[in-house]
Amino acid sequence: MLLRWLVLILLLVNALFFGWTRGWLDDFVGVKAHGDREPERMARQSHPEMITLLKPQDLPALQAKTCVEFGPVDSEALLLAAQAALLHAGIAAGEMQAQHQNLPGVWAVVTGPLAPEMLARKEETFRRLNLGFEALPAGELKSLLLSRHDSEKAAAAALDAFEKRALKGLRVSSLQPPLKRHSLVLAQVEAGQAQGLHGLKDEALRAGFKTCAVAPAASAASVASVASVAR
Repeated sequence: MLLRWLVLILLLVNALFFGWTRGWLDDFVGVKAHGDREPERMARQSHPEMITLLKPQDLPALQAKTCVEFGPVDSEALLLAAQAALLHAGIAAGEMQAQHQNLPGVWAVVTGPLAPEMLARKEETFRRLNLGFEALPAGELKSLLLSRHDSEKAAAAALDAFEKRALKGLRVSSLQPPLKRHSLVLAQVEAGQAQGLHGLKDEALRAGFKTCAVAPAASAASVASVASVAR
């Protein structure tokens, strides 16, 4: 009887060992029969696009510090999404500096949309008066632009000056509203890390990175705004 039980136990152990060698029990025993294979290691990689094979002679250049800038983008929501993506990619909050730029709107003195015959007359009048102009498409009709300005007040003053020269049919038009643009500066990253940033495929970073025109001084307020994202 004892011998029969020993035989059964040996058969069970052999069956379990066979199942383990086939990989059927990996999820149960926690020890993989074949160790870590390449597909499993690659599946666990975090941002593999940031990994670059190096030659020994490349190391000094890649360790040099550089400044890169993300953006600009037109909304703070896009900026915050980019900050979150970089934090997820392993960039520390203290390495990022948010910058904001107010861009003035563009106003212009233009004619109304003109039929072809009237358009030709206006063009001839402006040429005779040595006034520069450009055509602006407006559906099937066109308008003529006489001057651009960075404020509505300046455009209104220019319109008044044109009207004093007996030029009629002109108006002030807004070509572009004022904008607030946002950038994210990484002032001190290693050149190798900067190359990795260019390879990130996150949708939040589609605006891309470029080399900073001028490396900015650290801004406590900007760093604090980035740090708030990490919390």
